Amino acid sequence: MAKRYEQIAAKLKAQIDDGSLPPGERLPAETELADIYEVSVPTVRQAVGVLQAQGLVDKQHGRGTFVRRQPTPVTRDNLRHQWEKNRARAPESERVKTGATEHDTGLTVNDLVFASKYEKTPANADLAAAFGIPEGTMLLERTYRTRRSGERAPFDTSRSYLVLDMIEGNPDLLRDDQEPWPGGTQNQLFTVGIELDRIVETFRARPPTPEETEELGLPVGVSVIILRKTCFDTTDRVVEVADVVLPGDRTEMVYTTQLSRW
Repeated sequence: MAKRYEQIAAKLKAQIDDGSLPPGERLPAETELADIYEVSVPTVRQAVGVLQAQGLVDKQHGRGTFVRRQPTPVTRDNLRHQWEKNRARAPESERVKTGATEHDTGLTVNDLVFASKYEKTPANADLAAAFGIPEGTMLLERTYRTRRSGERAPFDTSRSYLVLDMIEGNPDLLRDDQEPWPGGTQNQLFTVGIELDRIVETFRARPPTPEETEELGLPVGVSVIILRKTCFDTTDRVVEVADVVLPGDRTEMVYTTQLSRW
């Protein structure tokens, strides 16, 4: 049998789910909830703690507890890379209409706020090993943040690395004011004669750092998913390495593996 605080949490959750307690609504004070449910204040605190752990409410110091506005969910699937490759050689008029984030969220270009920052950096030991290049080789580090208009937190935090010597043939690829680039990275690489052959993605989960919790707007107890994406061209050369931090409360990973028939 559910404990009393669990029953209270379930009742409050039902009110959140049916809209009786809409996003941004302040929950009654703990003493008021204790009177409503005829329990002690510590029991109410336990119930609210359950809701907080589920990412349904936020406690704001000195103000109270508020129903959390649920961020836009993101569904990432492994078919997105072929989708992007199919568009890499399309006319710009086609490429500009939509991008990978729109593909993952179902939003439109006009729904999004995009920010990018480029800087040149020497490859550290980790990136040198990932690319198979000498440590200290110059890379272009590209930092991306994309969020839905009206939401504070981005969908993820992303750092992408390209070997500078590979892309200098197109000076536009070194400029962050060209972002968002129609067609994404695969089109950028196409402009310097690079075709991707395969993309290897590895995932792991861990607790977020304090900085990640703040930037991604994570509820208490939510982990982050760490993605390392490694892109190989048709000569088996690593041409891009990207490190992405995905919030565990709003990211769904869907991977489809087509099996050959007997």
